[in-house]
Amino acid sequence: CRKKAKMLSLAIKKRSRVPGVMITQTVEQLPPGKSTPDFTRKPIAVTVQEGKKTFFKAMVSGEPAPTVTWGRNKGEIDDPEKYKTRYDERAREHILEIININPDQADTYKCFATNEYGKAVCTTTLNVIAGDQQEPQDFRSMLKKTKKQLPPQKEGEIDPKLWELLISAPKKDYEKICLEFGVTDFRWMLKRLNQMKKERADEQAKQLENVKQIEVKPNGKAEFGFDMQLWDPNSAVNLYKDGVMVPYADDENSKHSLRKKGTNYIFSIKDPQPEDAGFYQVDVEEANVLTTDFRVPAVEFVDKIKDAKAVESEDAVFQCVLSTPLNRITWSREDSSLEHGDKYEITVSEDKLTHTLRVKDCEIADKGAYYAIAGIASSRASLMVEDTKDDAKKFQVNRPEIKHRIFDSPPSFIVPLKRRTAPQGYECYMSCAIKGDPAPRVTWYWNNISLNTNTNYHITNVCGVCSLLILRVGPKDNGEYKVAIQNKLGTAESSMMLNVRGIHKV
Repeated sequence: CRKKAKMLSLAIKKRSRVPGVMITQTVEQLPPGKSTPDFTRKPIAVTVQEGKKTFFKAMVSGEPAPTVTWGRNKGEIDDPEKYKTRYDERAREHILEIININPDQADTYKCFATNEYGKAVCTTTLNVIAGDQQEPQDFRSMLKKTKKQLPPQKEGEIDPKLWELLISAPKKDYEKICLEFGVTDFRWMLKRLNQMKKERADEQAKQLENVKQIEVKPNGKAEFGFDMQLWDPNSAVNLYKDGVMVPYADDENSKHSLRKKGTNYIFSIKDPQPEDAGFYQVDVEEANVLTTDFRVPAVEFVDKIKDAKAVESEDAVFQCVLSTPLNRITWSREDSSLEHGDKYEITVSEDKLTHTLRVKDCEIADKGAYYAIAGIASSRASLMVEDTKDDAKKFQVNRPEIKHRIFDSPPSFIVPLKRRTAPQGYECYMSCAIKGDPAPRVTWYWNNISLNTNTNYHITNVCGVCSLLILRVGPKDNGEYKVAIQNKLGTAESSMMLNVRGIHKV
């Protein structure tokens, strides 16, 4: 019993890296891979007008994931008409929403993060401005009346809470807020407020510039970089993933590394895996300077990009087909990403599966390796560009007998249809790759019934990749699907069977 009582009374105080957070560890020793709760971002104090609503937001860490609860010093928060709590999975924020605020809700609020190994707690403050004063007059008329009557306001006489409230309030509420604080020189107030907003923006720009999202490079590393000027060169720069500190080195062969050149910092993740996905942040000492998200979609290349060849001034095309629809993928050369513009045309099919890069007006400098990167999967191909001047010289030296070349070819399948099994109620995508000159006419059939004019099926044909998409597969979609291609030199067919899972036969 004494041993049990000792375990229950065990409370080891720990220091959080976030100021104002108190951590209590309730076990003598943490198991490997486990941690006590902590706050990666605590809720900030707010000042709000009566009748409005506001939010407290917090981000926590710990293994296992902590349970987050809220409280206040002078009352309960169990009234759903006044308080609502929720978790935003995308932003990873725990939120307390306070609705239709009354003056009696002004209080010190607490946020608790708890798991089986301990508890973390932090406090924040809600200030409420009473809304029982008379509605202010028209703002323009107030400016006219106060222009000659009132002396310039001295900044030292202003409550700092006024600026905190004005910076986040809409312009239509400025005059009412100012009257609440006894400020009637509106011209001076607007000038000072704009100056403060500019100062804050400039200060933020000094702290962090040119932030880039995490992206996988052709070298196989996931990287994100930013420019930062440190006041103290000896300041500790820490990297966190989902609130847990990640050790790193300056060796590029390490799993996590940091390269620094002047004011530019680049963090790298070697050989990224699905488990590396998460919410990353960079702190200098105890101040957060960067947060970014690394997502790893479950996607593979059904058809990778292939080597291309072009003559100068012609266009070259790279194309790939994915296993999962994505809005965009990364196209790159060596270590530089390519963007849609005058030189490169990047397009995506309607079903988001076929992605195409067109290199316009090819030059000799465009030859080399090109990469398509989707999630952590990549595909590489080369572009060869022929010099038209060299070809002309060769043609002048060796004048062979001119023969008419015939490029016409009958239709054929490069990649035929394949047998598919799809769960009932889900999407089903089937595709094939064809060739032929002239370009073949394509017709899809289901059990020998033409589907080309059936609006229940989404049919596309982009650069020889023919696809059919069924948005919600049902029992009626079972059967044989066939693609028939035809040009003036012949015809060809490819077929497959679709089996829909979840159909119970009686």
